[in-house]
Amino acid sequence: MTSQRYALLEGTNVDDVPIPMIGLGTWPMTGAECDRAVASALEAGYRHVDTAENYANEDAVGRAVTGSGIPRQDVFVTSKFNRRWHGGPDVVRAALEAGLERAGLEYFDLFLVHWPNPDQDRYVQACESLASLVGSGLIRSWGVSNFAPSHLQAVLDAGLVPAVNQVYCEPEDAQRPVQEANTAAGVLTAAYTPIGRGSGLLRNPVITGIAARLGRTPAQVVLRWHVQQGRIAIPKSADPQRQRENLDVFSFALGAEDQAAIDALDVSESGGRSANRADPEEFGH
Repeated sequence: MTSQRYALLEGTNVDDVPIPMIGLGTWPMTGAECDRAVASALEAGYRHVDTAENYANEDAVGRAVTGSGIPRQDVFVTSKFNRRWHGGPDVVRAALEAGLERAGLEYFDLFLVHWPNPDQDRYVQACESLASLVGSGLIRSWGVSNFAPSHLQAVLDAGLVPAVNQVYCEPEDAQRPVQEANTAAGVLTAAYTPIGRGSGLLRNPVITGIAARLGRTPAQVVLRWHVQQGRIAIPKSADPQRQRENLDVFSFALGAEDQAAIDALDVSESGGRSANRADPEEFGH
């Protein structure tokens, strides 16, 4: 798997859509900052950009993609919609069309239910509506984000299989029960905040030791850990040099001992949780 740069999205009404394993996260960048970051990432070779209605930067992402000169079909764009759009096909289609209008794009490659919002109990309906829009020409694939195993199971019980569940995932909070539920259902896990945020992960001696031995940056080691285990990773960076480094994770591999050492950093199995991870039973938008 050393050189595998793409995975295949499958799911209800989804026909083997290739998705780049490394994408550019864009939250909380907006406006000119986001324009510049996406433009530099595309110039560096990124072909996957992640945005959302709630990030308020679909417009900047769309401008950078269309202004890059790269054929649209060569750039994978993911977006997400909020709770007010959880409803029937007409409601979800309105969310999709609004997002595309903001981005100035004709279609999204992947469109996600951003949070389940179980308090309003319409996320299964939202998924049913979203799945029905594949084939409309407005999206190529659909999925969910921040869905716990119970939320995913409710969707599966309705006869639907999302292509992706995008969740908070990094070595110190790997959410293995979520990953295991995704894998059992044939759902690809995409990791946002894959190298942590303000947690000191990249200064952890386990990570820095592996990085020094391999001649790589700590971030490269963590991102390689993700893709080598089959996860999409979506690191955010506005710095062109770090963007290039984050993309350069396909020319080396981690040994089994290194992977096990990074796995052992996880505190979520014992009930711990990163302060950066919200509880989808309580949080949503």
